[in-house]
Amino acid sequence: MTEQELQKLKYPIGQFDCPTNISKQHIESWISILEHFPNRLENLVKQLSEQQLDTQYRPEGWTIRQVVHHLSDSHHHSYTRFKWALTEDKPVIKAYFEERWAELIDSKLAPIDMSLQHLRAIHFKLVYLLKTFSETDLNTCFIHPETNKEVLLSYNIGAYAWHSNHHYAHIENVMKRKGWL
Repeated sequence: MTEQELQKLKYPIGQFDCPTNISKQHIESWISILEHFPNRLENLVKQLSEQQLDTQYRPEGWTIRQVVHHLSDSHHHSYTRFKWALTEDKPVIKAYFEERWAELIDSKLAPIDMSLQHLRAIHFKLVYLLKTFSETDLNTCFIHPETNKEVLLSYNIGAYAWHSNHHYAHIENVMKRKGWL
């Protein structure tokens, strides 16, 4: 496999490219993606067998099961980061080792239904909150400790809409390659 082929498997929709000027339409579109993502994901994976769930989406990549659990973990963290930014002055958020979390027993073996239900709940809460955002809220930020840079909440909305579509594409693409769709 060439490096270009591997990069296409890693980033099937490309990397997040945030517009310089985030418009109201961008925010509304991203919130819509987040609102519908739990249903889209569940509809994509609900018929997969245990063996299919334990299929890697790319060489040396996570299994479909790990991706689903990762989405739940990651989006839970994101929701918490939104809340911190809204209630503290430029908080330094807590980073986590997502690759280590993906190796824990619940990510490797647990039924995906637990994470699908969690995603449904966390997205319901997140979207409800995001739909109330003022311009001031959108321009509120947190600091990511890995870069020491301020992350605007408007940017984070887009990043997590992209993150949803990014991992959806991982799963959808392996299902297409295997003839499961």
